[in-house]
Amino acid sequence: MTGTDAFTALVRARTSVRGFTDQPVPDDLLRALLVNARLAPSGANLQPGSFVQVRGAVREGLSQAMSAAYRAGSAEAEDYSYFPDPMPGHLRRRQVAAARALYDSIGIARDDRAGRDQQFERNFRFFDAPVALVVTIERGLGSGSFMDLGMALYGLLLAAQSRGLASCAIGALASYPHLVRSHLGLGADSHIVCGVAIGFADANAVVNQTRTSRIDVDSFFKVVG
Repeated sequence: MTGTDAFTALVRARTSVRGFTDQPVPDDLLRALLVNARLAPSGANLQPGSFVQVRGAVREGLSQAMSAAYRAGSAEAEDYSYFPDPMPGHLRRRQVAAARALYDSIGIARDDRAGRDQQFERNFRFFDAPVALVVTIERGLGSGSFMDLGMALYGLLLAAQSRGLASCAIGALASYPHLVRSHLGLGADSHIVCGVAIGFADANAVVNQTRTSRIDVDSFFKVVG
């Protein structure tokens, strides 16, 4: 396989995995993935953002607290605006299609609110992956730094895929920044961006059959001149 074909295969194989085995990820392997992720470009080489691994009783306490807040309908002010409000129609259709792909794959009907809530709560458990990361960014950085951190995040996901691991970025953690900071002992200058689950995919987990579509290149690319 040529280098070009190998890269294409890698990016096409990577998908958001929500079912993991309990096989541990060696610490040195995780550190190697993070080293690769940090090779992403960034403006003025600022290399913004941090990755915090959450383990043991701290992880369990955080997961329980977020789940309890979600069940209670408690809301927190997020550190940054994740989605547009209101959501434009063409983006709303993509959002709905992605949700349908997930819930249809695991047999949860559209009107099964309890089932959907139960599945959504798994975000707060990092989908029981062996590695749970919380991604933060320093308060006061410009919007461009989120772009730079996003490139590092994608580098991390691809690095994991290249080593036979699976992953899932978890935006739901951004909904409870105060809870996250409290349980991790972080200061107010650490803005909570997302979580990341990393581990070995469970080949028998039906949820891992979820696939979302991508828009056609002609809808986001044009040539001028």
